[in-house]
Amino acid sequence: MLATGRDRTFPGTGRGRGRKHRTMTSIAADAEAWIRRYEKSPDSAVRLVCLPYAGGSASYFFPVAKALAPLIEVLAIQYPGRQDRHREPCIDDIGKLADAIVGALEDLGGQEGPGGLNDKPLALFGHSMGATLSYEVALRLEERGVKPVRLFVSGRRAPSRVREESVHVRDDAGVLRELRLLNGTSGEVLENEELLRMALPAIRSDYRAIESYRCEPGRRISCPITALTGDADPRATLEEVRDWANHTTGEMDLTVLSGGHFFLNDHVPHVLEMISERLLPANRS
Repeated sequence: MLATGRDRTFPGTGRGRGRKHRTMTSIAADAEAWIRRYEKSPDSAVRLVCLPYAGGSASYFFPVAKALAPLIEVLAIQYPGRQDRHREPCIDDIGKLADAIVGALEDLGGQEGPGGLNDKPLALFGHSMGATLSYEVALRLEERGVKPVRLFVSGRRAPSRVREESVHVRDDAGVLRELRLLNGTSGEVLENEELLRMALPAIRSDYRAIESYRCEPGRRISCPITALTGDADPRATLEEVRDWANHTTGEMDLTVLSGGHFFLNDHVPHVLEMISERLLPANRS
């Protein structure tokens, strides 16, 4: 699982912006708190809801939104307890997080006119903790009659593959050892005591959420799954990632890329191309 407390962005062009510089549509209060639209794409063919890793924030996906617009509109999820939501209490339960995100998406749908969330196809992308969370969101959306066209899960073993982990109960030094192992936090953050004090509550809360998560046996989504993993990820073996196939009644495809838990950062063009090909098949060359 990745963790960072800074406004780190998905590598590529652009950087995360402060809220006062964002261009977002005026939406209901809950949706405004949870959803970031960094690039308005009213004529997009599909929406992609992106969920960050443990300790991460919506701005990680700012370059993704820029790169995929205007054909794919990115909705980046902002968890409480970080960036502009740093004064809000964190949510340390995957189920409660999923409920809140679905509620925010429904609020957004209410602002979209006739059809709401069904007015255009919707897909989900989650990395690490965000992958598990996106699966739980997909389950809830399908229960409400909104079937995602695809679920992208990155850097995370299947929900049924449980490891007994306890990073969230470690002292601060123990949490920092985990961050260094996964190479998901910049050296500037690890060496800056003030930044660490700001980041650690959200990081610890997210670890508590994902480490205490247990999926409900027998529940499956019906949409296809695309799984991505690094060949040297210490937190997800190839066998564990393959088991995502047991969590959908649809198809599942797997891509293995070089790198560790943060492999995405070394394969940005390839990952963006893959997303576009899966969601916009008519554009394939």
